[in-house]
Amino acid sequence: MAAGLGLGFLAVLVIVLWISSPYPDSGPGGALHLAAGLWLLAHGTDLIRYETLSGVPAPVGMTPLLLVALPVLLMRRAARLGSASGDGSDGDEVLPASAVFSAVTCGYLAVGSLATVYAAGGPMPADPLSAAWHVPLVAVLAAAGGVWVAKGRPLGPLPAWVPKGVRRAVARPRYALALRSGAAGALVLLGGGVLLVGASLAWHGAEVQGTFLALTGVWSGRFAVLLLALALIPNAMVWGAAYALGPGFALGAGATATPLGFEGSAALPLPRFPLLSALPPQGPGSPLTWAVGVIPVAAGLAVGWFAVRRAREVSYGETALTAGLGSVVCGLFMAGLAGAASGPLGSRGLARFGPVWWQAGGAAAAWTLAVAVPLAVAVHAWRNRPAADAGGDAAADAGDEWHASGTRELRWEALRRTAGAPLVPDLAPVAAPVPPVRPQPQPNPVPVPEPGPEPEPDPVPTPIPDPVPATPVAPPVLPVSGARVLSRRRPPL
Repeated sequence: MAAGLGLGFLAVLVIVLWISSPYPDSGPGGALHLAAGLWLLAHGTDLIRYETLSGVPAPVGMTPLLLVALPVLLMRRAARLGSASGDGSDGDEVLPASAVFSAVTCGYLAVGSLATVYAAGGPMPADPLSAAWHVPLVAVLAAAGGVWVAKGRPLGPLPAWVPKGVRRAVARPRYALALRSGAAGALVLLGGGVLLVGASLAWHGAEVQGTFLALTGVWSGRFAVLLLALALIPNAMVWGAAYALGPGFALGAGATATPLGFEGSAALPLPRFPLLSALPPQGPGSPLTWAVGVIPVAAGLAVGWFAVRRAREVSYGETALTAGLGSVVCGLFMAGLAGAASGPLGSRGLARFGPVWWQAGGAAAAWTLAVAVPLAVAVHAWRNRPAADAGGDAAADAGDEWHASGTRELRWEALRRTAGAPLVPDLAPVAAPVPPVRPQPQPNPVPVPEPGPEPEPDPVPTPIPDPVPATPVAPPVLPVSGARVLSRRRPPL
């Protein structure tokens, strides 16, 4: 299904351009053969052009990266729909991921084999050896991505057949951070490449317009050239990123464009194409071209920023290692993109066209490593810095003032008046219970004899009063925090 939709879309586009062309070179059969060749080219397969001035077959191996999105999206969608066909809700059998992956991949490869055989009879047949590994590679990666998304993007442990040490190492959080930081650095590089391409097209606007109008004089031909230029915009983005990194890109044998200079292009017969008209001028570099070094520096800053974990238990060595791994990931991304965005456009002078994958990847890793590791360590130290003494003293003073007894009583009094007396009790000091006072018995006075004929009577002893009973005092009531008033339930009648 996915392969048929991709072939059908390209066949309709080629047939429309063939019909609108005032000078068609072949019939509808040739247009359909060309559509099959373009479909294989979208997978990275090299095509062979036999109609050359020298009579020597010339390979065409530069794949428009925007054209690659067509088979990838269709294959990914087919795998997602196949995985979601049976969810088990109505008694349907849930298809395992391996079954869906195998079915979608095998069907796609069968259609790819038929397309390779059919394109062999056209003006630009496909190289069988190149198609034998490019088409399966794209199909396997796209189908695996679709099944993974349909199953909820699981990030569980690796299978049991993987060594235990590898499984434990991959489970560490540093690898997820390294992948994220490396992807951020690659995106910054690609964004800088877009800015360079746009600025160069605007700077050489007259040359670009002249080349576009000189290629063909009919609107159908200009429309085809415009479509091809749009499909090559992602390639130009990668070329701009490689130019900013330093290695630049090759324009044939002995011609390389770098920020330090552009030499060897005078005697090279470059194709007349609008994007090639925006190349830098021939000769040594200038401060304007040297200024593109800001782009890889910005990519290194992005890698270093996203490589820092927000945790105090992470050491400085762990942070530096994560930033270094992110730089390696960024270099791998750029190496893969540079390899996909380049390829031959001929057999002699144009055998090398585009950036060299290992040079672009190595430069990306070196630039980001030199900037990302110091920045990551500095950001980690800044986030984990200890609090200042002045700030701590001020906080302690503020806490003591807040918990002062007078302030606390005023707050409770305001809360009691607002919420009501039953909710917040008064904090008036409660008098301590007074122990009962027992009077001591007074000793009887000793009678003193007075002179006289008659003796004095004995004094009446003073009665001892009963002990005063102790007044019961209620225990102190502690303040209630967060009290809640419950509604009174009426008793049943």
